[in-house]
Amino acid sequence: MSETRYIFVTGGVTSSLGKGIISSSLAVLLKARGYKVTIQKLDPYINIDPGTLNPYEHGECYVTEDGAETDLDLGHYERFTNVYTSQANNVTTGRVYLSVIDKERRGDYLGSTVQVIPHITDEIKRRVELLGNTGNYDFVITEIGGTVGDIESLPFIESIRQLKWELGNRAVVIHLTYIPYLAAAGELKTKPTQHSVKAMLQQGVQPDIIVCRTEHPLTENIRSKVSLFCNISKDCVIESIDASTIYEVPLNMLKEKLDVQVLKKLNIEITNEPELNEWKTFVYKLKNPIQEIKIALVGKYVELHDAYKSISEAFIHAGATQQCKVKIKWIKAENLEENENLREIFSDVQGILVAPGFGQRGIEGKIKAVQYARENNVPFFGICLGMQCAVIEFARNVLGLNGANSVEMDNNTPYPVIDMMEEQKKIRNMGGTMRLGAYPCEVKPDTKLYSAYKTDKISERHRHRYELNNEYLQQFIDKGMIPTGLNPESNLVEAIEIPSHPYFVGVQFHPEYKSTVENPHPLFISFVKAACK
Repeated sequence: MSETRYIFVTGGVTSSLGKGIISSSLAVLLKARGYKVTIQKLDPYINIDPGTLNPYEHGECYVTEDGAETDLDLGHYERFTNVYTSQANNVTTGRVYLSVIDKERRGDYLGSTVQVIPHITDEIKRRVELLGNTGNYDFVITEIGGTVGDIESLPFIESIRQLKWELGNRAVVIHLTYIPYLAAAGELKTKPTQHSVKAMLQQGVQPDIIVCRTEHPLTENIRSKVSLFCNISKDCVIESIDASTIYEVPLNMLKEKLDVQVLKKLNIEITNEPELNEWKTFVYKLKNPIQEIKIALVGKYVELHDAYKSISEAFIHAGATQQCKVKIKWIKAENLEENENLREIFSDVQGILVAPGFGQRGIEGKIKAVQYARENNVPFFGICLGMQCAVIEFARNVLGLNGANSVEMDNNTPYPVIDMMEEQKKIRNMGGTMRLGAYPCEVKPDTKLYSAYKTDKISERHRHRYELNNEYLQQFIDKGMIPTGLNPESNLVEAIEIPSHPYFVGVQFHPEYKSTVENPHPLFISFVKAACK
């Protein structure tokens, strides 16, 4: 292929239909045919990125290799395709406007009135085509956040209209919509889809393919109706029926020939079938477990499971390797603070994970969970703040440093065992200023960390401002908590373990960000194995 093709995925009727999963599934099918594919997300909100958003607002903030704080859909893109994303893969309205305003202030538009059309739409188009021009991809799949008809989505839809005109048969639009089932009438209804496509037509965009989310199979009559009223051929009406796991969706899209229709629309000759044996094996293992374990996830935002999306998906990947179903017991950290009966709470779990987070709320509950795991030989895994809680708990209850804490939680703690990183102390702005992205780590031999990774040099992604205070490090070592991963440049402690414990590992980085279907994360695999024992 000489030129990149562009696939746009829009959504209608309602949000949360799964545009990210459909985009990722299509990417899996195209990649399985031998094409190079990347996926990007256009988000309509005015924040520069989701880094300053409360997880309750927007779910997890996903971090890329190059340190971009992005939408959680980029996690799905990487988990499905095993292809790294970057800063260029997540574009917000805020980032677009900031770029245009910066150009206006520099005088780039001198003499012109700066307007939504052409200046904002040109900037959106530039960012869409940037990946195609610089990344050597056969396909760029662009998911547009929100729902067609939203005021904030209008510039993005207008940009698609212009790009379809400019790119000709190098662009295709997929519209994901919803076909509701009315139980009282006993039938599926196409009217919401018709209205959604009508809204797109009013904005000048005709979808080429319509993917219909549904809880019941589409009848031939329904497909014919959607085809007739939405101006598309019947074989371009694709059923996306509810699946027991998101990882079944690529196989469902294969049956529905979504990739075939896309290739036909783009005038690309179909010469081979997608190679999906590994994917099918993964789904088989996932759906046919031979054992089951329960892991307690102790966090601040457990009411919204999307706040820990990468962690829950990493457990699915790791569990499938062992043909083990990992059930998560969601435990709100604050509920542990006043509760003295931890034995009852943790009686039915085989492992405890203390999750990442920021701020003081729930911190004492997390520390109590760590203490329970340490004293009762329950396999323990702490991530980012979870590792810091393990350090604080050990300082208080083993080293005898009463009042030990992180300066994030208590600026006047007598024992600041977790302190702010030196380069963070002069920073005033909150957004995009943490230690972000991939950093190297050297792993000590004969440790749980080394037996998981099977190498002494690793690279993992970070998102934090605070670190283990090395002034106290020798005291920890003397009492049996050892550093097992160190940053070679800053000597920052990246991982800790208690060798006398069956499985007690804490890491400052976020291993969950790098777990994919093709490469389940070794630390999650080792933790699941320990819990299975």
